[in-house]
Amino acid sequence: MKIVGVIPARYQSTRLPGKPLADICGKPMIWWVYQQAKKIERMKEVYVATDDARIKTVCELFEIPVVMTAVDNPTHLNRIYEFSQKVEADLYTIICGDEPLIKGEIIEKVIPNQLSTDKYIARALMREFTDPAEVVDPGNIKIAANSNGDCMYLSRSPIPFPYKTVLFKYRKIVGIECYNKAALEFFVSCPVGYLEKIEDIAILRFMENKIGMHFTLVNTNALSVDTEKDLEKVRMIIAEDLKKQKD
Repeated sequence: MKIVGVIPARYQSTRLPGKPLADICGKPMIWWVYQQAKKIERMKEVYVATDDARIKTVCELFEIPVVMTAVDNPTHLNRIYEFSQKVEADLYTIICGDEPLIKGEIIEKVIPNQLSTDKYIARALMREFTDPAEVVDPGNIKIAANSNGDCMYLSRSPIPFPYKTVLFKYRKIVGIECYNKAALEFFVSCPVGYLEKIEDIAILRFMENKIGMHFTLVNTNALSVDTEKDLEKVRMIIAEDLKKQKD
């Protein structure tokens, strides 16, 4: 089973342009993500998939394998599908380029132990919220999943609603996903769904077409970088870790 890691990286982020190249303790953000991804022995290769020459130049400078993709890909899954046309694999593990705190052992949990006989393989990770403020932030995608990790719905609103009880914890997407080529081909062959268009959540397209998606619950404090405040927090955390390693 050939498993390839892919780090999609766009320069034109709405809230923080150029964030894959943002400096964190002397290295670009994309470098920190790549260092964790390449620790996974089961992933034979790890690439950055980008549409920007500036990101490509920096990746080559740091000897990070990079594949150029089109600038007009509407979602990260369209970019990964284009990548899959250039690099063959049984499974494509997506590591979001704005997750510099993610650890290799967490990334690995999205990979199934064996290749499923299911036609479509679509998997991702989720974690519990630790900060109540995160729950009301529409930038954090909330998950309603059953006890087996099968996704029922995804929303930018807090779900499920605490009508009968408050004895539960809200859960959110971690920026790690895993697909086979059949799932990627299905995604790009389908039009944008009704709910997907409302919520602006790409992977709702699977649920709207009755394609099951499994979420594994992980214990991580990884922070996706969407704003300058997020970036400053990540810099402080990594700087502290580096200081501990020296002591």
